[in-house]
Amino acid sequence: MKQLTRRDFTKTVALTGTGALLAAGRVVGANARVRLGWIGLGNRGDQVLDAFLRQADAEVVAICDLYQPYLDFAAHKIGTHPRQFKDYRQLLDAKDIDAVVVATPDHWHALQTIHACQAGKDVYVEKPLALRVAEGRRMVEAVRQHGRVCQVGIHRRSAPVCREAAELIRSGALGKISVARAFHIENEWPKGIGKPPDGTPPADVDWEAWLGPAPKVPYNLNRTFYRFRWFYDYSGGQLTNFGVHYLDFIQWALGQTAPQTVTALGGKVAIDDNREIPDTLEVLWQYAGGTLVTFSQFDATAAPAGLHGADIEFRGTKGTLYLQGDGYQVVPDALSPHAYPARTPTNRAYERGYRTGEATLIAAQMVRGDSDTRHHARNFLDCVKSRQPCNCDIEIGHRSTTATLIANIAHRTKSVLDWDAQAERFVNHPAANQWLDYHYRPPYQV
Repeated sequence: MKQLTRRDFTKTVALTGTGALLAAGRVVGANARVRLGWIGLGNRGDQVLDAFLRQADAEVVAICDLYQPYLDFAAHKIGTHPRQFKDYRQLLDAKDIDAVVVATPDHWHALQTIHACQAGKDVYVEKPLALRVAEGRRMVEAVRQHGRVCQVGIHRRSAPVCREAAELIRSGALGKISVARAFHIENEWPKGIGKPPDGTPPADVDWEAWLGPAPKVPYNLNRTFYRFRWFYDYSGGQLTNFGVHYLDFIQWALGQTAPQTVTALGGKVAIDDNREIPDTLEVLWQYAGGTLVTFSQFDATAAPAGLHGADIEFRGTKGTLYLQGDGYQVVPDALSPHAYPARTPTNRAYERGYRTGEATLIAAQMVRGDSDTRHHARNFLDCVKSRQPCNCDIEIGHRSTTATLIANIAHRTKSVLDWDAQAERFVNHPAANQWLDYHYRPPYQV
């Protein structure tokens, strides 16, 4: 079964320009089942499917994928003979679908989400929301224009333990947060994803259709399946893959929606493969109030960072919170009510007393929980019925994705960039603004 948990990368019908499609037309009652169409069933799509199948009021009536084995596997798992499609536009035309789940590779998210909104469907779209900032903004506009409910798949937003941790930080219990750090660490040295040569696509892979709106390039095995994340035409790399989870939580906990400044350094330092994204990367953002936020991507060393290998840490004046997928721990700082003394031979004992003074009222603890996607699926279904904003509404998902996208721009332009979040433009580097959007390859268009 593990061999059927990768994303699809095979054939579809080329898109042509489409106008607004007919809306689904059904109002979902509070006790009704939500009829779902599924677009993308490999890897993450299969995981999200499991989360929805655990909801008694979720009914998957249609599935779409470019790879027949994924369709067969999903149909068997669903067990109710859902209709199968290779062309997602045919699924969107179905009148008995209330909402769709978009779990395709990143470079397809925008087109499929916008077309779903035009078809009158609510949308659960996997993260990262988009490849470029302007593309994400068009997705927000489509959701609003067509009055749709949209959940972005940054699923920690719906996890009770993450909500509790964010509220604790916002309450001021940790004091002033001066630094928040996030980490993605694994050792892929020495060969990484390897260096397969360009070649002819296999018979069951329609390379032209898989590329879709992305630039036309020769077929390469590493540009398909999960490894597409190592190439900028289809993904923002691990910075948008893992980093968007972390930046979303950090912005949530800080009560912020956008950084003021960003810069990044890194590159292919140690691994011998044909990836485009760095194997080593450090990103630095600064937020209002002076808080520094960092993301460290270390793909050539596996030693954990932080306490117990935590994904994120928040360093406050009263204590530090370490967040992992299954919980968080708070470690208090030792504080003194006195001003920090001058360093002189006569007061070294007093200085030692300052460093080991009264602890704060924060209790050191490990709070257990989980960040399973089922919480996020449940919230989406509830919001489809209530028409209320989701926990990770499209605007939230766009803002969190944007923080990572502009970091990639800073890295690729070797710049320190000042960000105007309202205008969604860089104010100190006109050339960097050219990276905020891109043109889809014809005939793929909104």
